Amino acid sequence: MTTTAESELLTRVGPDTPMGEMFREYWMPAMLSSELKKDGDPVRLKLLGEQLIAFRDSSGRIGVMDHRCPHRCASLFYARNEENGIRCIYHGWKYDVDGNCLDQPNLPAHQVHTDKIKAKAYKAAERNGVIWVYMGKRAKAPPMPMFEATLMPESEVRIGVVQRECNYLQALEGDIDTSHFAFLHAGALDWKELMPGSTWYYSMKDRAPDYSCEVTDWGTMYGAHRPAETGTTYWRVAHFLFPFWTIPPDGDFSTHVVARAWVPLDDTHCMFFIWSWLGATPKARLLKTGEPIPGVNFGQQGLLPNTTDWLGRYRLGSNSTNDYQIDRAAQRSGKNFSGLHNITLEDQCMTESMGGIVDHSLEHLAPSDAMIGVTRRRLLLAVRDYRDKGVVPPGVDNPNAFLGARGGDFVAPAELDFNGAYWREMRLSQNPTGRLMAAE
Repeated sequence: MTTTAESELLTRVGPDTPMGEMFREYWMPAMLSSELKKDGDPVRLKLLGEQLIAFRDSSGRIGVMDHRCPHRCASLFYARNEENGIRCIYHGWKYDVDGNCLDQPNLPAHQVHTDKIKAKAYKAAERNGVIWVYMGKRAKAPPMPMFEATLMPESEVRIGVVQRECNYLQALEGDIDTSHFAFLHAGALDWKELMPGSTWYYSMKDRAPDYSCEVTDWGTMYGAHRPAETGTTYWRVAHFLFPFWTIPPDGDFSTHVVARAWVPLDDTHCMFFIWSWLGATPKARLLKTGEPIPGVNFGQQGLLPNTTDWLGRYRLGSNSTNDYQIDRAAQRSGKNFSGLHNITLEDQCMTESMGGIVDHSLEHLAPSDAMIGVTRRRLLLAVRDYRDKGVVPPGVDNPNAFLGARGGDFVAPAELDFNGAYWREMRLSQNPTGRLMAAE
């Protein structure tokens, strides 16, 4: 059971909270490169409870800073982005991407003190179509993390972003809870109608798998396992990676190059980034007849137009205000277990329906939630070590550790235990970046 004190420690991410301070030790994806144009409009950006603005200057450099001008605290969202700096329209004070004050035109020359003024600015970097931000206190930022999918050129991956109106932790935990798949996403399927040996055949034949969970250098991982054909075991493997990343299990392990980041905007909102390799081998999702499985949609519902407010980006059109457009007739018919017509939407509905921050005191975790328990313990240990002992969090200074993680499903010889099956599959997998760790 997660106590109230532990829940507070796990879920609160604002300034001066232990988890928020630990998260600030990591580089975080914050927005798509395409959202910022040279000398274009500043964009409101919320991260870890802080209200920021982001802009791209005349030279293409990225600025991310507190939205309040250090002079009189007017918002720099309304500032002019011009000539390699952002100029507050209140009194004309201007700042570069590092927060240095460049100009104080409302002061006579003998009173100018630009060297004594600095806006609160954070380090920013771009990699393969995504802007990353480092909000920590180090004068020299740590190396950027090495998640396999994020190392690929923008032309080789599909990048998606969706905002979720709930705490990062409950959103993240949806990705490491494999037992819901056979109900929420595929509850209407009958395994007898599926192509024997196809990706969902074993999951639907046995909806209550056993679990193996491991603590890893990068976080935690699980393997849900079921008997497959004689002498073999079907595995579904997924990961939690510090500080708020997941690799889900739904895909052919050998080519399933995917990364998901559950970036906390504040305590009750997060932004879900996903990278997916375009070269992955699609799984055959077929009925015995050879036809595609009906009623299963991996695409996302349409997004609302972005607005300029703090939480105005990447919101689903189907949301709590319209009950996620649930189709009760389809639900009653038995052809659609959830009544929702999209896997992303199904997850969104369930995690948001728990409330902004789920009340963990009301939970009754079961053996099927083993990965959730292990992951919470891993996070709690790391944040306490960081808060109480100053221990550098996992992966901050050794970003290559993340290259030991790959998720997906596969069939392996039954005599292999979880570690044996996992590393065997790693050695057999495609390695498009050349960086994947292929042995223990």
